[in-house]
Amino acid sequence: MTTTLPSPTVTRTIDARGSYCPGPLMELIRAIREAQVGDVLAVYSSDAGSKTDIPKWVEKAGHRLVALEARDGYDEIIVEKLR
Repeated sequence: MTTTLPSPTVTRTIDARGSYCPGPLMELIRAIREAQVGDVLAVYSSDAGSKTDIPKWVEKAGHRLVALEARDGYDEIIVEKLR
């Protein structure tokens, strides 16, 4: 039997579609600063660089990358604030 952990509920969505690097990352950093520990943020980004830049920053900053999903014309990057 396989158990799948439920996806955490997104508490804030940052729609950065149409914004270019480093815009989506800067918007995420601003939102993380305002968020509480345990909050889950979703970033919508149409900038290709976000797929690599945001996960690298999340790891360096000590948070958790929950998911990175390709959607129709953009990526959805879900991050949990850990500290």
